[in-house]
Amino acid sequence: MGRAEERRARQRGGHRAAPQRRRSAPETGNRSAGPAAGGAPRKSLLRRIFSWKKILGTFFGICLLGIAGFAVLYMVVDVPEGNALATQESNVYKYSDGTLLARVGETNRESVDLDKVPKDVQHTFVAAENKTFYTDSGIDLRGLARGLYNTAMGRGTQGGSTITQQYVKNYYLSQDQTVTRKLKEMVISLKVDQKKSKDDILAGYINTSYYGRGAYGIQAAAQAYYRTDAQNLTVEQGAYLAALLQAPSQYDWAVATPTGKKLAQARWNYVLDNMVKQHWLDPAKRQAMKFPVPKEPKGTPGEEGEKGYLVELANQQLEDQLMSEEGISHQDAVQQVVNRGWTITLNVDKKKQAALERAVKEQLTGRLDPKQRKVDGDVQAGAVSVDPKTGKIVAMYGGTDHFKHWTNNATRKDYQPASTFKPVILAAALQQGSVTQDGKPINADTVYDGTSGRQVVDHGARVGFGPPNEDDVNYGPITVQKAMNDSVNSVFAQMGVDVGMSKVMSTAKQLGMDTEGMQPVPAQTLGSMGASPLEMAGIYATLDNHGNKVTPTIVKDAEQKDRKVTMPNPIGGPVISRTAADSVTSVLTGVVDDGTASRSVANNPLRAGQQVAGKTGTSDCDLSAWFTGYTPDLVTSVGLFGEAGKAGGTGCNGAPVKKQDHVPLTGALGGGRVNGGGPPAEIWAAYTFGVTHAAKFDLDTSQGAAVETPTPSMSSQSPSQSPSQSPSGTPTSSGSPSQSPSQSPSQSPSQSPSQSPSESPTTGAPTTDPTDENPLGQLGGDREQLQQQEQRHQRQQ
Repeated sequence: MGRAEERRARQRGGHRAAPQRRRSAPETGNRSAGPAAGGAPRKSLLRRIFSWKKILGTFFGICLLGIAGFAVLYMVVDVPEGNALATQESNVYKYSDGTLLARVGETNRESVDLDKVPKDVQHTFVAAENKTFYTDSGIDLRGLARGLYNTAMGRGTQGGSTITQQYVKNYYLSQDQTVTRKLKEMVISLKVDQKKSKDDILAGYINTSYYGRGAYGIQAAAQAYYRTDAQNLTVEQGAYLAALLQAPSQYDWAVATPTGKKLAQARWNYVLDNMVKQHWLDPAKRQAMKFPVPKEPKGTPGEEGEKGYLVELANQQLEDQLMSEEGISHQDAVQQVVNRGWTITLNVDKKKQAALERAVKEQLTGRLDPKQRKVDGDVQAGAVSVDPKTGKIVAMYGGTDHFKHWTNNATRKDYQPASTFKPVILAAALQQGSVTQDGKPINADTVYDGTSGRQVVDHGARVGFGPPNEDDVNYGPITVQKAMNDSVNSVFAQMGVDVGMSKVMSTAKQLGMDTEGMQPVPAQTLGSMGASPLEMAGIYATLDNHGNKVTPTIVKDAEQKDRKVTMPNPIGGPVISRTAADSVTSVLTGVVDDGTASRSVANNPLRAGQQVAGKTGTSDCDLSAWFTGYTPDLVTSVGLFGEAGKAGGTGCNGAPVKKQDHVPLTGALGGGRVNGGGPPAEIWAAYTFGVTHAAKFDLDTSQGAAVETPTPSMSSQSPSQSPSQSPSGTPTSSGSPSQSPSQSPSQSPSQSPSQSPSESPTTGAPTTDPTDENPLGQLGGDREQLQQQEQRHQRQQ
């Protein structure tokens, strides 16, 4: 009843009726009286339990309990004695048999007073890590709440921390990712912020942080990167050291990948820009600043020779595992691993490691003479050997000496794998059940047009890509098997489009290639992306393991006092079918027996009947040369890279050469072009045949290697092109396996390369520059003519 009705009732002498209470209905009557019956609506069970009063009371109760708990925690937790020095212990690295590989851990630390560090340099660290450092209470409540939640949920510390918190974690606590440790960090940070001045905290932070290169503290870092004392650092140099703290190993200029260098420079710019925003740096001075490239590192005892490369990769894989297990940042993972008293047992086999080093020396480095041939000083080699059944890295070659060449050639990804990528295209075709443009299934017997420079077509339309073949040779009708044997670019460019480049790159990722940022364009069919011997070894190991994923792993186990880290199983489930993987293996045996690797591998006197599959590759301009091959029980990828040993001269594009630029390998070892069938295959054979025993592949495939070239019409042929373009010197058969043994294995690899690279092997006439015939200007042309020249020469004779 409303107020107006009430007034009218009073005027009539009436009164407002009292509300009726709801009573239980009789058993035989209506059990619920609705509003029409004069009863009030029943409250739901949910509303009776969760009334706003109860919710508000519960909330305040929890808050009071939290405050009381924090008060108790604040009183109970004291600031402990610093432990940063105590936790610096040597790491011990062992071979797979338990024998000592290296002991690393002479701590490079020297603390300095803050007044010895220029004020502008101090500001670089604040700008990088905690702009509110001078005004905050020592903790970031939002970041702390996020960190506590992530830790409780098992996601690690994916939240920001103040400089005070990072100092407390480095100096007073461990790196353990637990709620208890995070709560202690909060309490101790508050107390430290109350008891110590901001300058004392900042000094402690920059003196306990790890900067990479074994350097703890800003003084050691200044010496390690710029050969100067902390008091002499410039703002630019300080900004780089501050940027390093986010990812010391990734941002170290001496070993960083091209992506790592970009990230390091971006972080450096971020630091300086923040200083401008905080009014600590004049904008005009900021604009004039240039990135201060650090000096080369000094050696750390225990990491000389190959040891440093093995230790570096072991640390990286252990750090990656800690990041995965605990959800910690890369910075925290490095702090946990470097010089923290670990005993790390590697999967590296001591005998195989020695054999690989010996093979590289005998077949390559022992024959280089930079005094006689300048190009010999530009040759770098990298290799990784993997057991395909276990995924263990049993041997690795990273370079001549970790102290002389800091970049690990086994893990670097700045050179193209070239034609060693072609098996991935075939694997994608077989896995997807792909067909040619005219609907024929793609397999080893499928015939393609092998005309050099043939424009790739997609359902009748040209895609603007027509790569030349090696030495511009026209093959005419050619099977996929023969095209793989002789590494015919025009065939695989068309096959990639037939399969679909997105599917090709997806298969590459499944097999183990890091495809992030790679565009699925036809040029990738020539291996124009970057890849490392480690990556290629993993891809081929997956093929060798019948399509079951192999992730090459160097760490067997790692222990630290009462703590043990177990690495994930390197062998995963199938990523492509066994039939697809085994069919690729079958085809790759033809490359060894009848193709570009026959002289160095198939006819090698050390082979002794061992079955081998593999693929050669040589990038455009002869910048890199590869052989990745495998037996039933061992996969090894060998890469040679042209890296300028010093500045001077011009590169492929005519630009002046700086130290460490990519340069051609042509002329190394006193020969012509260096291709995959030369030194890389020779290193592979000398190593592999010395550590393996004869075994046969167990293949589930109906496709055989080294099939004859049939004569039917060509698949995916452009209507305007005629097979008659094939030169008279073009081979008409793939060469059966019985032909190869007739060649003398004693032929020197330096005989054929004496031909000028600019001449056709059959006519001596100049050939067209491949880069001019490539409308996209992409790199990745194949340089594997050595065996082809020998075979053609013999046929002409």
